[in-house]
Amino acid sequence: MAIEDGDSVTFEYTGRLEDGTVFDTSHESVADEQDLADAGERDFSPLTVEVGAGRIVEGLEEGLRGLEEGEEATVEVAPEAGYGERSEDRIVEYDVAEFSDMIEGEEPEIGLTVQTEQGLPGEVVAVEDGIVSVDFNHELAGEDLVFEVEIVEVRDAVDGNVP
Repeated sequence: MAIEDGDSVTFEYTGRLEDGTVFDTSHESVADEQDLADAGERDFSPLTVEVGAGRIVEGLEEGLRGLEEGEEATVEVAPEAGYGERSEDRIVEYDVAEFSDMIEGEEPEIGLTVQTEQGLPGEVVAVEDGIVSVDFNHELAGEDLVFEVEIVEVRDAVDGNVP
């Protein structure tokens, strides 16, 4: 039975940029091999999502539709169906003194990561002439993504049974 909206799908995956760089995976061996920054800090296991619930990027969700349990596929995701295009509007400037107060007196420097009160992550990209520039674009914004997926299990939306 083909995956459709509402189905609970468990799948293994490796996400790569077009140049082959791995940015995420459910495989611990791949994370170790690629020296992913969080490799030692997380539990590697297949991901389970409800298709259509919007918990993963739109392009990957669309790529899962129609696949079946046991099937492997490569899903290509353009920026507009992934993390969006990069936008200059998402680079925000702050006065250095105001910014330092917001980060509890810490000295702003390029590469410092911060988080808004709403949980939006940003990275300091410039500190000059009394102005701090923080980029709130997602780190994968503007990137074409390639996901290698293997469908481990599909639970039917209607009765929850494995087809």
